[in-house]
Amino acid sequence: MQQKESDMMLLICYPRCSTCKKAEKWLKDAWIEYEYRDIRENAPSYEELKDWLKKSGLPVRRFFNTSGQLYRSLGLKDKLDGMTEDEQLRLLSTDGMLVKRSIAVKDGKVLVGFKESDWEKLREIL
Repeated sequence: MQQKESDMMLLICYPRCSTCKKAEKWLKDAWIEYEYRDIRENAPSYEELKDWLKKSGLPVRRFFNTSGQLYRSLGLKDKLDGMTEDEQLRLLSTDGMLVKRSIAVKDGKVLVGFKESDWEKLREIL
């Protein structure tokens, strides 16, 4: 599903993820409105991931949930270096559980993972 442009922040999370819960609490405490999207039920598409990668300025490897069971069971630690960026993005789009979370998307800015100091910087420009 392609994200529609909106004034509201998009928060992509997994409901059982403790880091996602911290991110959601931080947004609520900061009075920042957001649209919640369950990454397992509505995984990011290849097009979304490609767009977010460009906007984030991060390497594609940072979008992988390296602590996840699926990442480990597929042996991706040893396989990613042999894959192109496009192949990695296509792989990420096959299952939301491969994607690091939480992801916040707003006004052309993308944050991957929850690090409070990074999110504070984002709040200053929202």
